[in-house]
Amino acid sequence: MERIFAKSSLRKFWEKYPDSEQNLKTWYKTAMHYDWKTLNEIKQFYPNASILKNGRIVFNIKGNSYRLVVKFNFEKKWAYIRFIGTRKQDNSINANTI
Repeated sequence: MERIFAKSSLRKFWEKYPDSEQNLKTWYKTAMHYDWKTLNEIKQFYPNASILKNGRIVFNIKGNSYRLVVKFNFEKKWAYIRFIGTRKQDNSINANTI
């Protein structure tokens, strides 16, 4: 990916939940490094991720303690962080529409 919007969301989250910091930094570096072309390519790299509608994937962070919902635009090589939260917070959102 050429751009990930918005890394500041990740930073704010790991400041509140410090045990997520290393996992989120690793996810960010990985996403910036790879030039994925499809959701299935991402799923091959992250087998525990869940593919949703509208170019979205849910990533399990830190052994599924946290959830990261990202919308990908492969044409523009952008990734949009739509949600980062705890499992409990995740239960209160619709990952397909957030």
